[in-house]
Amino acid sequence: MTGELDRALLLAAVVLLVAVAAVRLSVRLGLPSLLVYLGLGIAIGEAGLGIRFDNAELTRVLGVAALVVIIAEGGLTARWSALRPVLGIAVLLSLVGEAVSIAVVGVVLHLALGMGLRTALLYGAVLSSTDAAAIFATLRRLRLRPRIVAVLEAESGMNDAPAVLLVVLLSAGPLVVHDWWRHVLTIGYELAVGAAIGLSVGFVGAWVMRRIALPAAGLYPLTAIGMTVLAYAGASVARASGFLAVYVTGVLLGNARLPHRRAILGFADGLAWLAQIGLFVLLGLLVSPRLLGAAVLPALIVGLVMLLLARPLAVASIATWFRTGWREQAFLSWAGLRGAVPIVLATIPLSEHVPGAAALFNVVFVLVVVFTLLQGTTLTPVARWLRVGAPTEATELQVDSAPLDRMRAELLQVEVPAGSRLSGVFLDELRLPVGAVVTLVLREGTGFVPDAKTRLRVGDSLLIVSTAEVRNLTERRLRAVSRRGKLARWFHDTGADTGPGLDRR
Repeated sequence: MTGELDRALLLAAVVLLVAVAAVRLSVRLGLPSLLVYLGLGIAIGEAGLGIRFDNAELTRVLGVAALVVIIAEGGLTARWSALRPVLGIAVLLSLVGEAVSIAVVGVVLHLALGMGLRTALLYGAVLSSTDAAAIFATLRRLRLRPRIVAVLEAESGMNDAPAVLLVVLLSAGPLVVHDWWRHVLTIGYELAVGAAIGLSVGFVGAWVMRRIALPAAGLYPLTAIGMTVLAYAGASVARASGFLAVYVTGVLLGNARLPHRRAILGFADGLAWLAQIGLFVLLGLLVSPRLLGAAVLPALIVGLVMLLLARPLAVASIATWFRTGWREQAFLSWAGLRGAVPIVLATIPLSEHVPGAAALFNVVFVLVVVFTLLQGTTLTPVARWLRVGAPTEATELQVDSAPLDRMRAELLQVEVPAGSRLSGVFLDELRLPVGAVVTLVLREGTGFVPDAKTRLRVGDSLLIVSTAEVRNLTERRLRAVSRRGKLARWFHDTGADTGPGLDRR
């Protein structure tokens, strides 16, 4: 038994290290990393090293657990200042737009290929959700207009919930048409209660983390992730949408003034990478390559229907009402990436032994690989062609804090990024509020105690001690100077967090 465990740990460690190394290669080649991970799974599976794995139920459970972590990281790193203006269009895309997409795919496959209506709608439901992991990992490497990125990220964070509900309903049996209102009420209940639980856990979690002083900095990231898992579990127990609860909790925690914020985001980032690697390798391990050949043609047909008809109609039906130009609509349609989520959703009918589920899984797997390769590698030229790219912007100011509970004070660590107007400012020109002082500057590896005539440079790290009462005022002043320089008040810049967000990957 011990020997088997040792071999399993050895294989897992090798796969993990190879996957981490492959990230650099995939970025250099412009390939989505999920394809590399799927390839690793296939390589160690029955067609490679000979490891046989066909447990769809276990894959479903582990896949859901991985998606919880991935969606939590997406929420934690989302900026409310960017989400707020696009919340309406993102919510409608994840609900109405998804319904339009499912209906179009279902009707076309039913009429053109002669599929049963239930099977055709299952294809539409499984493929309707854009993938959070693929969206977050791909878009954050591109320079796009913040509004487009915010819409796609918010939609991918929210549209998993209705997709899961519909796939579960269709896997349980054909939808009864005259009971349509029951299904609508069920979906409405699960989304509303899931959002409410996410809000509750997020607010309570942020309040608790701001007011307790944990004995080790590493406990704060664990607490944040634990809160998101608590939101999922609480919503699931209440028979509500756990994925939506996770995303809402993540957004609230990620935008709260939490101690050791950068440590929390860094931990969530690493955990999300681990979840992505494990999930995609597991999905690659589950598939049987010898069965994929027969799925290529159906996958191409379904994918073209989705990419060229269903997704554009879904986007147009919503985005038009928000005065979104055709260029942005075209990019939103092209950038609706599919990834792990559709493959995980395809394991639901497979584990429920729905007729045709094996063929559905293989078709979805081939479709995700082919169209992720097609869309993921062409996003940059498509964005350039549609002229939806964003000019180079200065990196947003990063501020981390640690509480000094007994002294009612906080330590702020501030980095001066490239493009920041903090560069060139003398310390006495910062005009920090009374109760805040720069105590140490780290420059080119050397730390020194500054004075009023110390001039800041790009790359400097500042250590600031602030009383708890003026902590927020201090950060807002720093952000204002970073954006506008020492005359920020003349430009009426209050330092509100309205920038493009932290550099998250």
